[in-house]
Amino acid sequence: MSTSNIGTSKKSIFVAADGTNLAFTFILVSSLFLLWGFCNGMIDVMDKHFQEELGLSKSQSAWVQFAHYLGYFLMSMPAGWLASKMGYKAGIIAGLLIVALGGFWFIPATHINAMVHEGTVSPTTAFVAFLAGVCAIATGLTFLETIANPYTTVLGDLRFAATRINLAQSCNGVGWIFGPIVGGMFFYSKDALGKSTGSQTLYIPYMYIAFGVIVLAVIFFFANVPDIKMEDDYHLDDSAPGASHSIWSQPHFVLAVAAQFLYVAAQAGIFSFFINYMTTEVPPIPASWPFGQLHNWRPEWFEVSNAGVLSFSNNGAASLASLGSLCFLIGRFSGAGLLKKYSAHKIVGLYALLNVVATFLIFLKLGWVSVVCVFLTYFFMSIMFPTIFALGIFGLGARAKKASAFIVMAIMGGAILPKVMGYVADQYNMSRGFIVPMFCFAFVAYYGFNWPKFSKADSLRSVRAGGH
Repeated sequence: MSTSNIGTSKKSIFVAADGTNLAFTFILVSSLFLLWGFCNGMIDVMDKHFQEELGLSKSQSAWVQFAHYLGYFLMSMPAGWLASKMGYKAGIIAGLLIVALGGFWFIPATHINAMVHEGTVSPTTAFVAFLAGVCAIATGLTFLETIANPYTTVLGDLRFAATRINLAQSCNGVGWIFGPIVGGMFFYSKDALGKSTGSQTLYIPYMYIAFGVIVLAVIFFFANVPDIKMEDDYHLDDSAPGASHSIWSQPHFVLAVAAQFLYVAAQAGIFSFFINYMTTEVPPIPASWPFGQLHNWRPEWFEVSNAGVLSFSNNGAASLASLGSLCFLIGRFSGAGLLKKYSAHKIVGLYALLNVVATFLIFLKLGWVSVVCVFLTYFFMSIMFPTIFALGIFGLGARAKKASAFIVMAIMGGAILPKVMGYVADQYNMSRGFIVPMFCFAFVAYYGFNWPKFSKADSLRSVRAGGH
């Protein structure tokens, strides 16, 4: 039986309309999701490091997220333009090389930071040097996200676009598990005397990332990365009179940009202050609990207060962030399965609504119930980014690349909310800060449940959108 016959007789999420099997290309592109998940995971445990090393408040330390997401905001449009003009492969290679430059920049940034202790530069100068590296890496990641997210949706049967992007984003979840672990090892390391050495070792993981992405760029250079056009369900590419040529005339896209802005804002806020929450809001840990026994095995994960109460240390909280990322990953895999059976907009609406409930319970400070809810937010956030992405670019044809750039630009929400959430936490406490992402999830739920009205399509499974 020919490949073409296989493609027509057997439905596969990786077989294109012409019968071409794109599974290998999908696997290769999915490695990019692993990369930016790992980088983002390290960013999420960096705030507390700068709070302690440079004496910053929670709101001030959130400049880390601002610099990170600023890179996305500034480069999403150039990335979309490059993808449209030169194709997916060129954009991916350009993004990888920029990530490498950003990774290598952490080496001189570390030397600048060492000069703080010598009194020759100010802590602010050192902080800005690190922020420059964060922004540079984010610039490269912008190219990868702008291109890889929509690319996964066309690597096979279009009816399984949301499933593919969620499977690829599961690799992102794997990276997010190991990012906090590696970040915790180097950002919160101590010498034999118990003195912090994080400022001297922070550059090490970024240096290895730089070498790794150069190798990956070489692989992509020689790999087959076909340039595939998305279906034009809304006839945006038509030249006929009366055709709607602007992506901004499509409500499902416009509101996807807003939903993505608020979702990433909520995610960045929760991820950024996870360590702050776990070290200040968790109730005392009874010695009889398994955590108490774990204290004998990994004492660096715990601290004993003056009152004799066992609590999590920064290092321990960073490791728990990986547990949160595991919940995120489980949500991605299970969500990909649900999306094969149920409408994507209904699932994202339901998950967002459940996160409204979870963040409200955290806000109420209900002890261990609230702690469990923090991990539940990770689970229910899992499918939101890729599913909103798939819903937003549905049916946009060749303009999907441009639309993708705007949706990635919406990631700028992650630069703003951590500062707002940090301000609320500085004024009250970390639990109260969760009221901010609660409102963000409420809008995502509204978008999900009302997507059919905005798109005039029953679901993503409706390859042809009704009413257009």
